Amino acid sequence: MKHFFTALALSTALAAPAMAQDTKVIGVSIPAATHGWAGGMNFFAQAAVERLEATYPQLDFVLATASDPAKQVNDIEDMLAARKIDALVVLPFESEPLTGPVQNVKAAGAWVTVVDRGLAVPGIEDLYVAGDNPGFGRVSGEYMASALPDGGKIVVLRGIPTTIDNERVEGFQAAIEGKNIEILGMEHGNWNRDNAFTVMQDFLSKYPEIDAVWASDDDMAVGVLAAIEAAGRKDIKFVLGGAGMKEMVKRVMDGDTMIPADVTYPPSMIATAIELTAVGLVSPAPVSGKFTIGSVLVTPENAATYYYPDSPF
Repeated sequence: MKHFFTALALSTALAAPAMAQDTKVIGVSIPAATHGWAGGMNFFAQAAVERLEATYPQLDFVLATASDPAKQVNDIEDMLAARKIDALVVLPFESEPLTGPVQNVKAAGAWVTVVDRGLAVPGIEDLYVAGDNPGFGRVSGEYMASALPDGGKIVVLRGIPTTIDNERVEGFQAAIEGKNIEILGMEHGNWNRDNAFTVMQDFLSKYPEIDAVWASDDDMAVGVLAAIEAAGRKDIKFVLGGAGMKEMVKRVMDGDTMIPADVTYPPSMIATAIELTAVGLVSPAPVSGKFTIGSVLVTPENAATYYYPDSPF
């Protein structure tokens, strides 16, 4: 996978995590394990916190998980008021509701690292760590076009309304432009199996002929496949998900015609974000800027490289 990292020198002490011998507090605010990718992200976040607390005794961590945006807002406000955090690592549940609270953290002088789902206002964060979301959409669209060389009719399931979902969809649409691929319908499945099942049921009732589905996420692909099976539909040639869920990668590896490919988007990026933030607090290393993890098309030829049977996701 490609890694792009821009480290920008910091001009003032207030613009970066400060070096000091006294204890510094890092708040980590992430969504709860509402779907498989988030479950993997929670696993890697907890492991990173435990590892870094053992490595850096001068650091304390506050890890909070939220099942909705309101809970996450409360978590962050508590971290700032009660724990007086020196830095915040946040993966927003949704972009819009979290923007104001994170701005308040920044205004209080704390370092801000945003992961994956960007904020509604650009430039608040000091460090942004994410997968290549435009690339994720582009790789998905390029595969869709190659798998339907004569064109076709497809339906699309979007994720939770966030900046990264917008980027993925825009990248996908640009990649299929001029390829005679018609998007019959596009609805939010919220990166959730049950939601995706319901959305796909609706698509199946509306459209008597569907050639393929861009589920845009492996959890949603599971729901989509269940809906297709329940309806007994035989017209759909394949479903393309994404994120690298081990069960889906195994199906690709085994040559499953309904899951012929996948696109990577590793949940372990949360650990990268936490570690970079910690390094900024305990050393003079410049860590501001962007860290982008490229998306790779998983095919039967390379699936073994991306199959981790012991992974939680």
